[in-house]
Amino acid sequence: MANVRNLKKDINYVLGDIIEAVYVWEYSNPSKDTKKSEAIIDEAIAVFDELIEKVNDKTVENKKAHFKGIKDELETKGRELIDKINKLD
Repeated sequence: MANVRNLKKDINYVLGDIIEAVYVWEYSNPSKDTKKSEAIIDEAIAVFDELIEKVNDKTVENKKAHFKGIKDELETKGRELIDKINKLD
């Protein structure tokens, strides 16, 4: 089960780093409106909850394919969030 533990750590680290990047942007741009950046943080938290729920799903038959799908989804959604951070003005 080390694979599940590592997947949970990856989810935590990736989304935690994204949230941290948003906080750095907010700190670096104190005069800017933070509504968009707060929405990114909320979305990152929602993605975290969604992926952890999928990892903890015990009804999956093909666990290897299931976990690979979760890892791919983490990569896709992580890149989308990073793109949103890069577009903040």
